[in-house]
Amino acid sequence: MRTSFLTGLIGTGIGPSLSPALHEREADRHGLRLLYRRLDLDELGRRPEDVGSLLGAARELGFDGLNITHPCKRLVIPYLDELDPTAAELGAVNTVVLHGGRAVGHNTDTTGFARSFARGLPDAATRRIVLLGAGGAGSAVAHALLTLGADRLTVVDADPARSTALAAELAQRFGPGRAEPLPAAALTVEGRGLAGADGLVNATPIGMAGHPGLPLPAELLHPGLWVAEVVYRPLETELLRRAAEAGCRTLDAGGMAVFQAAGAFRLFTGREPDTAAMLADLAELAAAPR
Repeated sequence: MRTSFLTGLIGTGIGPSLSPALHEREADRHGLRLLYRRLDLDELGRRPEDVGSLLGAARELGFDGLNITHPCKRLVIPYLDELDPTAAELGAVNTVVLHGGRAVGHNTDTTGFARSFARGLPDAATRRIVLLGAGGAGSAVAHALLTLGADRLTVVDADPARSTALAAELAQRFGPGRAEPLPAAALTVEGRGLAGADGLVNATPIGMAGHPGLPLPAELLHPGLWVAEVVYRPLETELLRRAAEAGCRTLDAGGMAVFQAAGAFRLFTGREPDTAAMLADLAELAAAPR
């Protein structure tokens, strides 16, 4: 069985990512030699549409796998040889396994979010949830929430066409009435916006170190609403801080980051990751000075 691996991450603004340390520390526990490299589009002066050429270069250089993050989770698909069923259903890829001359796309975001949600908000009400972001991360979160039993999902995106398309896909899979699109401007409408919701999930890049700020006006947050993030760097985003101040229960993205990384590690190496140790790693790494 192999004992050395070359892996990496493609995306924008990924300098603060903890993925390299999470993967390399877990590899050390298994007695493996794993190198994990950041391929930051910003630092390389490349466009998101260049993900195909970067994937090609990684194949030539002998990479064993890549994680794919914002904004390339959908853009990478045409350059892959195969998609696993979950990635095909979501239309988004966050993990590419390179083996035998083939590039196979996977998605570990859905199971990552589902496990994190069940662990962090096990008794949260899920009658209606507002989801911000209909991209690759939003699609993964939406499938996770509806699979977990959420009654209805309201999908909001800056691009109305994306929210409409995702809601239609979800309704086709999970049944009529389970998902609806909502224009961002309509969030404040009584009964359709946050006033009638149990929970809110931010699946946009707003809040990342490279995209600071709030994805919606803070005055829309109210006690009784739970708020979850997919952004984990910083672990406490401005949204989570303002939500806590408003009396909301909150779920940071640390658990999702670990569980999706564990899934990718399993795909890259064939070893079973120690998620408890990886959760401890993340807590230590996130607390370290930047």
